[in-house]
Amino acid sequence: MLGRLFLWLLLSERPSTVFVGDMRNQSQCQTFSWVVTAAVACWAISLAVGSGFANDEALAPVDTALIVAVDVSQSVDQKRYRLQMEGIAQSLEDPDVLQVILNGPNGGILFAMMVWADKPELVIDWQRITTEAQARHVASLVRSLPHKGGEFTCMARMMDHIATLIVPYVPVPALRTVLDVSGDGIDNCTVPETVDAHRQALTAQGVTINGLPILQLHGSNIVGSGAYRKPGFGLRNMARGPDTGTTRLDDWFKTHVIAGPGAFLLTAKGYKDFGRAFRQKFVIEVSGKPLPTRSSVAGVRWQSPPVVTSNN
Repeated sequence: MLGRLFLWLLLSERPSTVFVGDMRNQSQCQTFSWVVTAAVACWAISLAVGSGFANDEALAPVDTALIVAVDVSQSVDQKRYRLQMEGIAQSLEDPDVLQVILNGPNGGILFAMMVWADKPELVIDWQRITTEAQARHVASLVRSLPHKGGEFTCMARMMDHIATLIVPYVPVPALRTVLDVSGDGIDNCTVPETVDAHRQALTAQGVTINGLPILQLHGSNIVGSGAYRKPGFGLRNMARGPDTGTTRLDDWFKTHVIAGPGAFLLTAKGYKDFGRAFRQKFVIEVSGKPLPTRSSVAGVRWQSPPVVTSNN
């Protein structure tokens, strides 16, 4: 905030007129240019400090740059939203998760969070987590987020936003960049081919995309030509599985969402199971280890088959 105010004050004092050939004003412009450069540098430092970046570690690499993308479309009411936020916050505070975060080669991760429905919104900018205190701070940020919602499930827009405006600006080097996509429906704003194209743009940047489909007990896991769609999008038949004659949500995530090195999906059995699934998935993502069996990641208490891997 101070850096932004400083820059605004400098801009408000800039010379109003510059005459070609006037060496005095040329000198003023050069001085002003240097001052603005310094102000921008101060602004960047203030943002870094405010995001958990101490000056001495501002450029230190991390193990994982993790972007958590949470579905807040029409089906996600206040209760379901809170179940997701609390599940993410509790995962950040979990001792076993912290052990994995803090004991990687670089001793920490970056964490950012986006909510998405009709349009995506970055609600938590990049936060460095290298200590328990930082993890608890980020957990408190997650809990403090007000309920945000939308009507449609525009996954392709979310992927495009991340590829264009988030991934290119990861503030420090990371051994891997991971996008964690959770949701309870397919993209109902565009055709699957568009989702696939934006997914490919992300993997071309070196991003691994993992999925957490939230399966519902009332049978909405079956998706197809009758799925809820954005007006004007229209209906079309979807590819069906050879064994059931239907397309399930987890199958759609496997086909159109997960991609990249080591990509996987892990299902939540309803919103009440989201916290368990997210925690389990979080540990796999930040550990950087091969996809686990029940005993391959220390401290993890497996409660269901952990992963379905990508074919990419």
